[in-house]
Amino acid sequence: MNDAIAQLPVADEDRTGYDRDLFKLWTDEDGDGCNTRYEVLIAEAVEAPDVSGDCQLSGGSWFSYYDGETWTMPADLDIDHFVPLAEAWDSGGYDWNADQREQYANDLGDDRDLIAVTDNVNQEKSDQDPAEWMPSVAEVQCRYIEEWVAVKLRWRLSVDEAEQSALETLSADCENTTITVETAI
Repeated sequence: MNDAIAQLPVADEDRTGYDRDLFKLWTDEDGDGCNTRYEVLIAEAVEAPDVSGDCQLSGGSWFSYYDGETWTMPADLDIDHFVPLAEAWDSGGYDWNADQREQYANDLGDDRDLIAVTDNVNQEKSDQDPAEWMPSVAEVQCRYIEEWVAVKLRWRLSVDEAEQSALETLSADCENTTITVETAI
């Protein structure tokens, strides 16, 4: 993981021109009636839900690793952009075209990019990076750092100095794992 962190370019963040609406959310890329939100819920279910023809979910359960909670109602979960949209913008996404922003906002090509988590925990995280926010469950913080770095590498995003310092400090107690990614752009 240390080598992967070192590969992240360091640059000042730039939020100039950011608007969440520039990222087209929850598309149905495969045309099966389930948008990205529901595709993630279906894929991450601990107990598979029943899926009706118009992608209504019933039954099932989900585990939110950020806080260690299990949920049985999809409405209790948000789909977290692991690296939040604003953070992606700040870190180089401001150079993306509309198609690239839509691809990022709906990326099902790597299961680390979008994750089902407890809704109020996702709202607490907001657009913060690891220098500002980490999951409350200490045992998952190394996983969180690894996945953060993987998403940043996948999308060729930078880190600012505070973020880089936090990643280095927080990962010091983690097993030095290899992070493998397929770049998206």
